[in-house]
Amino acid sequence: MSLIFRQLFESESSTYTYILGDALTGEGIIVDPVIETLERDLQITAELGLKIKYVVDTHVHADHVTSSGAIKNRTGAEIVLGKSTGLKTADHLLDDGEELSFGSFKIRTLLTPGHTNGCTSFVVKNMVFTGDTLLIRGCGRTDFQEGSRETLFKSVREKLFSLPDETLVYPGHDYKGRTCSSIGEEKKWNPRLKMSNSFEVFKSIMDGLNLAHPKKIDVAVPANLKHGL
Repeated sequence: MSLIFRQLFESESSTYTYILGDALTGEGIIVDPVIETLERDLQITAELGLKIKYVVDTHVHADHVTSSGAIKNRTGAEIVLGKSTGLKTADHLLDDGEELSFGSFKIRTLLTPGHTNGCTSFVVKNMVFTGDTLLIRGCGRTDFQEGSRETLFKSVREKLFSLPDETLVYPGHDYKGRTCSSIGEEKKWNPRLKMSNSFEVFKSIMDGLNLAHPKKIDVAVPANLKHGL
């Protein structure tokens, strides 16, 4: 088996997009694509010899517009989200533990709400794509869009931190140029969610963030409820 993997970056929203594929069958997936980089992403998948089978969004984003609908229109790919998003226009709404295959590889679903109700992480081999639920040395905010500190803490501690320590963490964003972490690292070093922190410590940290609303929230959320179209 030969897994193709590429990590791509969109600078305005600091979003990571991931392309994965089976080199033997040419079937691929794309995770969290951004409308501004649509042409780049399609060019790269074509150059890699991949046909996109599934386009996956980890949640309904508030900071950028997804290109999942545009990719479906251009390639015939099927749109995949977690069941808790409730977006019935998706081709697949996956429940906890459900899997989809691309070539000889599988993508496995972990429902990880907390940043939003619909936040979902996806596991491929020894990698987990965590969206905004778990970031490198951080996590998604919980102060809008159905956010819940209690739910996010539970999702990370009970779902993501139950994965093997060597599992590689690929987040939806990073604002400091970091590209990858591991479950073991985050359990030890994540200042918000490390295992030595109680929920009360986490709650206090989240309550003190005082973040501005995402610049694109008024455009992005309505657009992303329609897969960016």
